[in-house]
Amino acid sequence: MNRFLTRSTLAGLRGFAVQSGKGSTQNLKIEGIKDIIAVASGKGGVGKSTTAVNLAVSLANKCQLKVGLLDADVYGPSIPMMMKLHGKPEVSEDGKMIPIENYGVKCMSMGSLVAEGEALVWRGPMVMKALEQMTRGVDWGVLDILVVDMPPGTGDTQISISQRLQLSGALIVSTPQDVALMDARRGVKMFSKVNVPILGIIENMSYFKCPNCSEPHYIFGKGGAQKTAAEMGMKFLGEVPLETGIRIGSDDGVPVVISNPDSYVSQSYGDVAHKIVSRLEELTGDRYFRPEINL
Repeated sequence: MNRFLTRSTLAGLRGFAVQSGKGSTQNLKIEGIKDIIAVASGKGGVGKSTTAVNLAVSLANKCQLKVGLLDADVYGPSIPMMMKLHGKPEVSEDGKMIPIENYGVKCMSMGSLVAEGEALVWRGPMVMKALEQMTRGVDWGVLDILVVDMPPGTGDTQISISQRLQLSGALIVSTPQDVALMDARRGVKMFSKVNVPILGIIENMSYFKCPNCSEPHYIFGKGGAQKTAAEMGMKFLGEVPLETGIRIGSDDGVPVVISNPDSYVSQSYGDVAHKIVSRLEELTGDRYFRPEINL
């Protein structure tokens, strides 16, 4: 069996220790991190990871905050590819992993710890130990915001992450069609059960703008997420259209907010990032220093 699939991935990799995930680590803030927010969805395929990446980079570059990005999808990590992360994290003198940084964001992902393309055949307890190591076993330094790209769904892993990381809030990502919004509602209810405030909902893949006539085409329906937000008493944070540049950026490891910062979609991400900071200030009472942002 490949060594990346054994317990040594956690207990022996680079010589750092594994936390049990119980007792003193539970419900405690991570030292040096001001706020932790989850980017979540009730189902896969709605662009959650793409949203997490572009929001993290926007928070770092447009809001000029100190930002980290945790890829909590252990079974399907995509952040290393989307953020063009190479190599494995180094380890500090006190045995903590040092996150890999790119585009002004400190990143940690299981995809940076295992062989490329390797499948993790792990049960729940091993997954939680891995996530414990990728949070409290990491030297994050001082961060304003740690963005957590959550695995899709509303199961035990999502609940445990929400409880152990003491989330400041959660952002729900959905597409406009009814089936996605139905699952988004489940995600909202899950976070409410573990007392995590909802920062708001963002509608991804809202429409496609024809490059020839510039007319918007609402492929997946129109206004579904905004209607759902109103019905559930949530903030609607904005819509992000379908754009080829988003896909190209994800494949090339250059987020669209970096590759084409003046595009409408990049401005949309910047606007949502600004609203997220405002929501955190409302919920926590803390203030962030933010230079004037041109949206």
